[in-house]
Amino acid sequence: MTRVRFVSADGGRIQEIEAPAGERLLDIGQLHGQPLEGTCEGQMACSTCHVIVAPEDFARLPRASEEEEDLLDLAAHVTRTSRLSCQIWLTDDLETLTVRIPGGAHNMQGR
Repeated sequence: MTRVRFVSADGGRIQEIEAPAGERLLDIGQLHGQPLEGTCEGQMACSTCHVIVAPEDFARLPRASEEEEDLLDLAAHVTRTSRLSCQIWLTDDLETLTVRIPGGAHNMQGR
């Protein structure tokens, strides 16, 4: 299990979720009402599931592919630790993961 912390863009709200290994961060976030649109449904064809990974957790994730980095170039409010949540798979090694929702995130699908 991984303890995932979703922090709102303004830092005012934190939602902690226990999620099993093998789950995708995008799916966990959507299931729990986070504003992660995921327009392409995780096919890595958009950047609407962009999250900012806490610096202490960023190095513990596999590196982003070149394709993911290209899509992040199109996202708003990108930082050095930005990732697409559709490309983050929870593993047994990952005990905790903190991500912040970037400013201006809107879920137009209303999940």
